[in-house]
Amino acid sequence: LCFVGIRRSQRDASLFLSLCLTISVFWCGYGVVFILEGQGVLNDTSDFRNALVPGLVTFTLALLIVAVVGFLSRELILALIASAVSLASAHEVAMHYSTSFGSSAVACNYMIVCLVGGYFALGRIVYFLSKEKIALPGTDLAKNKAHEQLQPTSGSVNHFAVFGVILNLLSASVFGCRLLGVTSKLFIGQVPWLWAAGVYQIGVCVLSYRAMDVLMATFFGFTSILKFAGGYCLLYPVWQTEEPSFPTPFLVVFSILFAVLALFLTLKSLADGLYLLFYVAYCIALACRPKGFFEGRPQGVDVAIFVASAVMALIHLYNVKAGTKIPIGQGVVKALLARSSFLKLREGADLHAPYLGYSKYADAEVLGYACSVLASFAITVTGDPQAPLATVVIPWVVVAGGILKFLGGSVAFARGKTLESSAFILYAVMWIIWGLARYGGLYGTTRSFHTAVGIIAFMLFNGFIVFCTLFLNITWFFYSLTFLLIAVSFLLDAVGALPVGYDIAATVIFGLVSFYCFLSALCSSVFEGSCLPMGRPLVQLSGVGGGMTKCLHLPARKASSVKRIADILKSGGTCGIPTDTVYVLVAACNRPDAVEKAHRSKRQAQERPMSLWISSLKQLEPAKHLFSPLLWDFMEAAWPSPISLVVPRGAWVDFLGMKDSAKYVGTPQSIAIRIPDCSVTTHLIDLVGPIVVTSANPTGEADTTHHNQVYAKLGDKVDAVLCDGPSPENIASTVVDCTKIDSGNIGFFRVGIIPKSQVLQILEQVQKK
Repeated sequence: LCFVGIRRSQRDASLFLSLCLTISVFWCGYGVVFILEGQGVLNDTSDFRNALVPGLVTFTLALLIVAVVGFLSRELILALIASAVSLASAHEVAMHYSTSFGSSAVACNYMIVCLVGGYFALGRIVYFLSKEKIALPGTDLAKNKAHEQLQPTSGSVNHFAVFGVILNLLSASVFGCRLLGVTSKLFIGQVPWLWAAGVYQIGVCVLSYRAMDVLMATFFGFTSILKFAGGYCLLYPVWQTEEPSFPTPFLVVFSILFAVLALFLTLKSLADGLYLLFYVAYCIALACRPKGFFEGRPQGVDVAIFVASAVMALIHLYNVKAGTKIPIGQGVVKALLARSSFLKLREGADLHAPYLGYSKYADAEVLGYACSVLASFAITVTGDPQAPLATVVIPWVVVAGGILKFLGGSVAFARGKTLESSAFILYAVMWIIWGLARYGGLYGTTRSFHTAVGIIAFMLFNGFIVFCTLFLNITWFFYSLTFLLIAVSFLLDAVGALPVGYDIAATVIFGLVSFYCFLSALCSSVFEGSCLPMGRPLVQLSGVGGGMTKCLHLPARKASSVKRIADILKSGGTCGIPTDTVYVLVAACNRPDAVEKAHRSKRQAQERPMSLWISSLKQLEPAKHLFSPLLWDFMEAAWPSPISLVVPRGAWVDFLGMKDSAKYVGTPQSIAIRIPDCSVTTHLIDLVGPIVVTSANPTGEADTTHHNQVYAKLGDKVDAVLCDGPSPENIASTVVDCTKIDSGNIGFFRVGIIPKSQVLQILEQVQKK
């Protein structure tokens, strides 16, 4: 169900998505509770009721919301399924509290689900077998597709947000039911609901990054931490008799992070910003009570979160489907800031700058830095070696510092940020392994050098990260350098030589640096300019660090960008551009200085002749009489395509205005010429004229398949890069020797993306004609 919902989300089917994911997490938690009951973990009927009811209450309300919106938007199939499962859950709750309620009503509602699902499946089968001529009522997806196409699409719409809010209902229900007396105790039987919500919410976090919604992705990452922590606390009595205590500094810092995020989220909508304030209050309530989730005041806030989450889920789900929307204060704060000359919001394509191509994910550095803050302040309370589990530290360190930081590193890697992703993933490994060892009691009471060997190896790796950040920026240098203080803390604890107060000093220093990075990344993701700058590189080398100020990176999807690249080429520059195969380095034919510069970008350039590209055979029309009829017809049949034809050098070269550039192109006997099958490239050639081309890499290296690699490989030898993300192909063009084509023979210097058989077939067709 989860897979089907996510796949369907690509078609803007928000109601279907919410229904599939909601029922998916429902069956997940529900099934695990039954497994616990079957394994004897739940002692009696009372335990079974206490375990099931919080989840059933949640999904009764959540699916009722989906059903109401489904009926209002005339999605009858979805509405019937949602309402039937909702009623089944409600009857099951009543059945656990009153013997007068039997299980027949539950069974009847699930029978409705089976019948409706079977009807829809039958409708789709009939529709397929009749070749789209017969469609049962409510089963014609073509109408839905047409309706979806009429809806305005926006990259900022996050259809997973509704499900993320529903998951907040689930966790709040577990603790709220205890306060209201619906359940008699908190225990291990309720952990499946909390951890199922936590796992799914991490998934929603990732999918929100795919939806380019940084703020909501960060919020769902934060709330997943609370869910895992709540489940951990309910598991705690398994190995300890007394209730655990909570590190107050951590919860205070967590409330500050929620408050900052709420402030930025008001730029999206006032309702979302106010909703986050409930979690600010929740963290404050947890900080004020030493027993945390087991106290009455935090549970009271849980009840408020339950109500607020239900309202927000209803509003967001209704607004996605409805023409007349419920006002949520969207754009109110943004309109006020529009009048400010100091703060300018990022808009459109600039929203996810710095420009790194058309990545499938938004930048996750905000979450990565925030998790560093949380993990560092979680260890301000020095644990007792005799009772390491007495203070709740493991979920904050492992989930925030480990799992979510690893997620941030993975997303950074997907966006091409190699150094940042390496650091995040390395630190995540550190928090998970040594966090569990130190705060999970795996050390035992013994402390020795053998335990510290791994930490020393990690510190050596981090030393390399620190060195690399010299070429990145000042803030990252201090971020990686101060993390060494945390590593030293683990090292000293491992050998039993940790000074009193060192943990507090190290964690505060690293936490403050991480908090600045969090604010800086948050500001740069929302505002233009550098409100909180990350600083310049401490060391700058040619082609390394600071290169962004020297080499323009322009998006290929903008006509203005292509025109700007054309102007650079006309003025004698060299540029990296996308093609129908891999990225190449180009220069204008009529600029000998630029052609020479491109020629010298290669090592052993004389062994790598440059080729000539045109946008149309009309550019060669004045010299048509200099080509044999067979060669001319072969060029017409083969182009545009990733096929380069090596033709005899001749007087036709002069018709292209190459002048002094000709000596750098091809060999004294021949020249490779091509018309690329890429609209961006041919449009650029139309603006500039014929161009000379060489691969965008030093000789002997692999082909350049992403615009990020162009400047990394060529440095100051390239003046600008036209960015189009990953190359459509990872293989270069096919190079055909046509110098002896009149005799009926062709050769192959390189067989690339176009196979040899296809080229020979084209030649055969031309010869027959």
